[in-house]
Amino acid sequence: MRMSIGEEADSAAVEKKVSELGPHVKGVDITVKVMSKTAAREVPSRIDGSVHRLAEALVGDPTGCIILTLWDDAIDKVNENETISIKNGYVSMFKGFMRLNTGKSGTIEPAEKPVTEVNEANNLSDRRFEQEQRYPKFRPLYGDMDRSRRGNRGKFRRRR
Repeated sequence: MRMSIGEEADSAAVEKKVSELGPHVKGVDITVKVMSKTAAREVPSRIDGSVHRLAEALVGDPTGCIILTLWDDAIDKVNENETISIKNGYVSMFKGFMRLNTGKSGTIEPAEKPVTEVNEANNLSDRRFEQEQRYPKFRPLYGDMDRSRRGNRGKFRRRR
């Protein structure tokens, strides 16, 4: 489709349902009801050691439910039994289980239309997925491979 000058592309994202989510899905726009929320706890950052607040909320719609991970200020935007709208969210994996996130570019807002019914029997966060290992389980130390084959002979041999 060609666009003329001054015409903007249709940027309206398609609203998804919980049952349509899968591992590593990005650009998620979804409206869900908050079923429950855990108390906030403090966790240190792996990057710089700073302390952040973390909470999880079980959210869903008539097709299913999933755990929403909430960081810092997002915790205060979400309350139990409210309907929220998530824009530009994504699904990540945590220890083999799916989690819905908003990240830095996503937003959480109160929804215009309430979700009245939630299918708690189809909890996507209960399903375990196999993940590729990021790092091998065993990495030989420097020089271990040489020593196991031929000992240390010839490795630092002086030439004449």
